[in-house]
Amino acid sequence: MLKAVGVAHAIVGHSERRQYFGETDETVLKRTQAALEFGLTPIVCVGERLEQRESGATEAVLAGQFQKGIAGLTPAQFAKIVIAYEPVWPSERARPPLRRSPPMRTGRSALRCGPPSVTRPGDAIRILYGGSVKPDNVKSLMAQTEIDGVLVGGASLDPVGFASIVNF
Repeated sequence: MLKAVGVAHAIVGHSERRQYFGETDETVLKRTQAALEFGLTPIVCVGERLEQRESGATEAVLAGQFQKGIAGLTPAQFAKIVIAYEPVWPSERARPPLRRSPPMRTGRSALRCGPPSVTRPGDAIRILYGGSVKPDNVKSLMAQTEIDGVLVGGASLDPVGFASIVNF
């Protein structure tokens, strides 16, 4: 039905779905495969909670989400997805957004281990940043080499602010 009305992308594994609806890495894989089966491009969300970040577990959390949530994709499927690094902590406590990109580097490293028959998939995959993107921080976020785009949440509710993000 979504494809029939012109939808091209589907967000899978968003932090709120994981937090409030019990979505797991395993269900993320199933939903990703279903989206691909019906011709949608899945935007697969990964990211850590604040307590995981503060305890230094970001890399382990992301690696686990990659291994359980997308490693089951075929090489052809893997080539069609988009990853959105969407940490929960910026919105949890109004923390400032990410100022550097180690999680994206970690993500690319983990993705390089993706499906074995894909040559260096982490280099080709698109990675979006989705942690409290605002008109006043999009320029600094997009200046980071590991970020290919942004996944805008609450800022999309302000037409003027959202337009400035899109126009950037």
